[in-house]
Amino acid sequence: MAGGDRSARDIICDAGAGAAAGAIAATIMCPLDVIKTRLQVHGLTEFAHSGRKGGIIVTIFQNIIRAEGVKGLYRGLSPTLAALLPNWAVYFAVYGNLKSLLHSHADSSGQLTFGANIMAAAGAGAATAIATNPLWVVKTRLQTQGMRPGVVPYKSTLSALRQILVEEGIRGWYSGLLPSLVGISHVAIQFPAYENIKCYLAKKDNTNVSELSAGKVAIASSLAKIGASVVTYPHEVIRSRLQEQGQVRNSQPQYAGGIDCLKQLLRREGFSGLYRGCGTNLLRTTPSAVITFTAYEMIHQFLDRALPLDEKHSKACPKPDGDINPSKQSEGIGEGNEFKLSRSEITSNKQTPLIPLRNTDQRTAER
Repeated sequence: MAGGDRSARDIICDAGAGAAAGAIAATIMCPLDVIKTRLQVHGLTEFAHSGRKGGIIVTIFQNIIRAEGVKGLYRGLSPTLAALLPNWAVYFAVYGNLKSLLHSHADSSGQLTFGANIMAAAGAGAATAIATNPLWVVKTRLQTQGMRPGVVPYKSTLSALRQILVEEGIRGWYSGLLPSLVGISHVAIQFPAYENIKCYLAKKDNTNVSELSAGKVAIASSLAKIGASVVTYPHEVIRSRLQEQGQVRNSQPQYAGGIDCLKQLLRREGFSGLYRGCGTNLLRTTPSAVITFTAYEMIHQFLDRALPLDEKHSKACPKPDGDINPSKQSEGIGEGNEFKLSRSEITSNKQTPLIPLRNTDQRTAER
């Protein structure tokens, strides 16, 4: 496909697969997300009385079950889903379009350069951060309100959005936006790393990136996520604290902004405070990334096969005639040449001469 020539079908595949994959991962990993958020916001002081070293995750888990029941482990799930459905739908759709627009920066193998991938990932990250920040604010407050005595809890996602707007204005919806935008550095590292690891694994297996197994996709996504998370984690702690502070009614904000929050964190808790909850975060985000990216790739492949081709696309890339064995066409791919056919195969198909396909159009034609 030519750079920038993306159809509505391509966007639907990207957005649909992204939304479905995000919803699956969020539902499975919600309990660890609740624990991570509480550690980010309140640190270890709330749980120091337990005296159990190395078992903080289990301790918090037990405290939530005892005080709030199983429901407490899924606090904030509805705004999480409400945020993730458009979040991943918008992200993958914008990311795919930006990659297509930046196609002129592809290398000799047809893959975007690392710099072009960073630009695409950062642009998609900025769009989704601005679009979904109010829902992340609600998610954070719903997950932590059970730890605030005397606070009138929000009844639902919609009531929380209304209440925040009335009490704090638009600024309340966008509290923590600055560190969220700083967090674009996370996806700017994760996605290019993911793309490059996939390319490496595809070359190692002598296959195409689109044909990688679910296991190889899981390896690529986990390595990319761990690297990006360790490098960029401090912004998540700052963002969570800024988003949560409006939860206490009629009180002065504890932090004046992101920089002030960073200074206070370093002064009171030291450098380790910037990585509070990082272990829990990795336990949550690494399998979450594996689930999200693997589900995305598998669902995208399914939608790619299930949705009918656009009329314009069908004319541009007609399917091979029935006389041609598709399995024969694919032989030789990954062996140094883009397309190989023996002379006997060419001469035996006089009625339907074979035309070598460009690498970018090959997957479409083989459907």
